[in-house]
Amino acid sequence: MPSPKIIWVRSDHLPSYDERKKIVSSALEAGYVQILIREEDAELRRLGRYDALVLKGMSIFLEEERVGEIVQIRSNEDLARASALKGRVENVLIEAKDWKVIPLENLIADFQGSSTKLLATATSPEEAKLFLETLEVGVGGVAIEPSSASRLRDFHVIHSDRMPKVELTKAMVSKIAPAGVGDRVCLDTCSLLRVGEGMLIGSQSACLFLVSSESLESEYVASRPFRVNAGAVHAYALMPTGKTRYLSEVKSGDEVLAIDSEGRCRTVVVGRSKIERRPLLLLEAKVGDRRFTTILQNAETIRLCTPSGPVSISDLKVGQEVLVRLEEGGRHFGQAISETITEL
Repeated sequence: MPSPKIIWVRSDHLPSYDERKKIVSSALEAGYVQILIREEDAELRRLGRYDALVLKGMSIFLEEERVGEIVQIRSNEDLARASALKGRVENVLIEAKDWKVIPLENLIADFQGSSTKLLATATSPEEAKLFLETLEVGVGGVAIEPSSASRLRDFHVIHSDRMPKVELTKAMVSKIAPAGVGDRVCLDTCSLLRVGEGMLIGSQSACLFLVSSESLESEYVASRPFRVNAGAVHAYALMPTGKTRYLSEVKSGDEVLAIDSEGRCRTVVVGRSKIERRPLLLLEAKVGDRRFTTILQNAETIRLCTPSGPVSISDLKVGQEVLVRLEEGGRHFGQAISETITEL
């Protein structure tokens, strides 16, 4: 899974301190946590908790560490100068007043596979979307440069582009059976999840099942649209970084990945993780001749996402299709690796 896109907000371009202060305040209210400020605007750090990216000349610092360089693109020589920073700094932020797409395409291709993230300054939502989508891969992120604090809200349309879509596959249910009693994990998030939105969970890293949120009411229980009753403590959950974590490790304050049936993703924050002893159910599904499993709580409020919508495990039948994410190779400490691993 590709890394999520970086979104910075720039306040340094505005001439007035009061205007820069309004940008920082508005960015914090909108949920942005990485904001570029001038070196002389140290007082703006007091407006809230965020990553204050301090501009010193053309270098960008977080605390005392240099985390990036700004390169203004006016000529082919500037392109070469940006390219020369590849592998030497964490981020390269490019800006250009008379932008052309072709130089951006060349830089995106040049930085692919590098440890350095390529970011581009965007002065409009349309420009930001273009940069994020160029050559399909897009830049590693954008630095929003609104003309005023009131224009910052226009950029909300790019939030859906921060996370690349996850490719989902249909798997046929081949077995549903009681699995005794064990410890299962409920993840209560700080967001209201939509119907058909959930998390990718599974007993094998090669196949994660899309477990629905409890956004639908049942006959006996009111909806809890903030909750995903995810499964047993041993199961993997896909994180926004593209890594997996055991459900037993996820705790309050962690960011987790919410996915809908179209593969659209967003990051949500865990408000509470509840581990309780409950009756469990083994679910097995096939893709071709490959078999995969996950273990869920045996309760009618738990639903899996199918091509036609969420279905309670109480109603799920052998032969029905559910949505899963397949992956080749294996995982080592949550990181995808190219290695032959068999998980049964």
